[in-house]
Amino acid sequence: MQVKDGSFSSIALSQGQRKRLALLTAYLEDRSIYVFDEWASDQDPMFKQIFYTQLVPELKQRGKTILVISHDDHYFHLADRIVKLDSGKLEYDQYPVSLAL
Repeated sequence: MQVKDGSFSSIALSQGQRKRLALLTAYLEDRSIYVFDEWASDQDPMFKQIFYTQLVPELKQRGKTILVISHDDHYFHLADRIVKLDSGKLEYDQYPVSLAL
């Protein structure tokens, strides 16, 4: 893949590859707010771990606002705040124990 005349040379990518490309584009645009809606769901386990443990914390360190929408409870403990909705209704809004101290 190449960037030619401001566009990518191919769109024949897997869903996971398209999401990684969108993430790269957002990084390059240096956005102040990032919304990841089930972003990691199409990633392999290794890249999913990199996303939650390295990329999201790095964005946070850069002062970015990050909203991660996920069903992947293996990584909930890394959140600053957890808001759970069920059928569009607030089930709970909490801070992980490590942040509540």
